[in-house]
Amino acid sequence: MQLKEILQKMVNDKAPVLLSDNHQDWEAISLLKSLSEPLLKRQVYLQPGMYIAEINDGGYLGRVLYKVKRKV
Repeated sequence: MQLKEILQKMVNDKAPVLLSDNHQDWEAISLLKSLSEPLLKRQVYLQPGMYIAEINDGGYLGRVLYKVKRKV
């Protein structure tokens, strides 16, 4: 699944989460508006409630892009 699809689903579902990239916490809508199209087309995996990780060329999980945090 593409990062754009996951972020769009979070926005549509009004998911009460923040996505942390070790520098800042983001809302899904902010990432949709600010990330470039090539980044949004990246293949990723969502582990609900935990993280979004990229999928490498071999089909395995790569680095964690965002940690999922519950919005308080």
